[in-house]
Amino acid sequence: MERTLDQVTLFWVRMSAGTANLIVGLLGLLTIVAIVITLFKSKTQPAIAFIVWPALLGIILVIGGRYDFDNLAIMIKAGFNSTGPTAALFVFSVLYFGIMTDAGMFDVIINKLLTLTGNSVVGVCLMTAVISLVGHLDGGGASTFCIVIPAMLPVYKRMHMRKTTLLRIAVLAMGVLNLMPWAGPTMRAASVLGEEWPASTLWKYILPIQIFGILLAIAHAILAGLQEKKRGAGLDGRLARERGPVDLEEEAQAAAGSDLARPKLFIVNVLLTVGVIALLIWDVFPSYVPFMLGTALALFINYGFTAKMHKKIINLHAGPALMMCSTLMGAAVLMGILTSSLQVKLEDGKEVWSVISAKVTTLPADSLPSVVRCLAGIVSDILPSFLGQNLPLVIGILSVPLALAFDTDSYFYGMLPVMMAIGQSFGVEPLPIAVAMVVCRNCATFISPMVPATLLGTGLAEVDIKDHIKSSFLYVWVFSILCMIVGIIFGKLPL
Repeated sequence: MERTLDQVTLFWVRMSAGTANLIVGLLGLLTIVAIVITLFKSKTQPAIAFIVWPALLGIILVIGGRYDFDNLAIMIKAGFNSTGPTAALFVFSVLYFGIMTDAGMFDVIINKLLTLTGNSVVGVCLMTAVISLVGHLDGGGASTFCIVIPAMLPVYKRMHMRKTTLLRIAVLAMGVLNLMPWAGPTMRAASVLGEEWPASTLWKYILPIQIFGILLAIAHAILAGLQEKKRGAGLDGRLARERGPVDLEEEAQAAAGSDLARPKLFIVNVLLTVGVIALLIWDVFPSYVPFMLGTALALFINYGFTAKMHKKIINLHAGPALMMCSTLMGAAVLMGILTSSLQVKLEDGKEVWSVISAKVTTLPADSLPSVVRCLAGIVSDILPSFLGQNLPLVIGILSVPLALAFDTDSYFYGMLPVMMAIGQSFGVEPLPIAVAMVVCRNCATFISPMVPATLLGTGLAEVDIKDHIKSSFLYVWVFSILCMIVGIIFGKLPL
C-alpha cells in the first residue's frame, strides 16, 4: 500500500502534526496503563497482554490513517529484532543451568554458600548484593542475571526466603552499577550531551552519587534480610519448621532428577560454567552463543552421546523456557508498535517505509515519530508550564514511574534532548537534566517491562513481572529519590 505523509487519510489530515502526535501519545499512555492493570489484576499472562493491547493500539492507528498494515508489519519486525537475541539467550540459559542443576553442581555450591553464611538470612541477602555488584561490572543486565539468580535462587528456596526479595536486592545493586561509563545509560546520555561530556567524564562527575548508591544497596540488602528473618525464614526458622526442609514440589523434582546427578563431574562443570560466563563477559559473540555452546557441551559431558537422554533433559526444562520465550516474543510486539519511528524514502521510484533507530535524537521532518516519542512530547509540554527552573528535580522524581513506560533508547534519545531544550529556555544547563535522568532512571532500569533483561531476570527467578514490580517499585522509587538528594548535597543537581 503506497502513500506519502501528505496523503495520510481520515482525521489525521485534518489536524496539525502536534495535535495528531498528542492523540497518539495519549493512546500510547492508555495502552501502557491497560497493560499494567491487566498484569496486576492477573487477567492473563504477560505475553498475551503484551500482544493484545499494542495490537489493538496498532489497529486503531491504522483505522485512523496514522499507519497502514505494511507499516505495522515493519514495526513489529523491528521489535523482534530487539528482543530476539534475549529470547535465544533465555532458552539456552534455562537449558544450561537446568543441566547444571540436574548434574548436582549447584548442590555443592549451595552447601558451600550456606557454610559461609550459616543460618544467617541477612548474610544471604548481603551475599546477593555483593555478587550483583561484582557481576554487573561489565554493565550487562542479562549476563548479571545469569550469574546471580542461578547461584542464589536455590539458597533462597532452601532458606524459605521470597524470590521477589532476591530480585529486588539484585536490581537495586545492578541499577547503581549501571552508572559505569561503559554501561548503556551513561553512554547514551553522554552521546546526547556531546563531545564536552564523554562517558568517562560524566561518570566521574556522578561518582559520589554512585558510591552512595552502592552503600545504600548494601544497606537495603541488610534491611531485606531483617524483613525475611522477621517472617521466619532460615534453615531452622519458623517457616522452615512449618514447611519442612523443602517444598513438596521441590522434593518431587529432586526425586525425579536424582538419577541425573553427576557429582564426580563437579569440577568439570564448574570450569565449563566459568568458561561460559567468561565468554559472555568477553562480549565478542552475541550473548546467546556462549549458552548455546555450553548447553551442547554440558549434554555431552554429563550424559554422553545418547539422543534419548538428551531429549529427556531438554524436555525437563522445556516448559519454563517456552513460557518465558513467549513472553519475550509478546514484548517484541509491544516494543515494535510503541517504540518504532517511521520514515519514507524513494527507491527506484517507489516509496519504501523504514524504521528509524531509537538512537536518532532528532527525527527528520518527514518522519512519523513513535508512540513513546509522542508520549515524551506530552510530558515535555506539561512539565515546563509550571515547573521551570526546577526541571531537573521534577524529572528525577518522575524518572521511576516514567521508566515503566519508556525503553532505554526512547528515554535517553527521545526524551532527554527535548528536556534539555526545554530546560535551556528556562536557563537550566543541560548537564543537571542529564544527571537527573541518568541517576534516577538507572535505579528503575530492571523493573521496567520495556527492558528485555527484566523479563529474563523474572523468568530465571520464577517470578511474575507484576509481582516483581509490586515488590520493588516503592523501594526503587525511594532509592532513586535518596540518590537525587545526595546529588543535591554534593552540588551535582541544582536546588
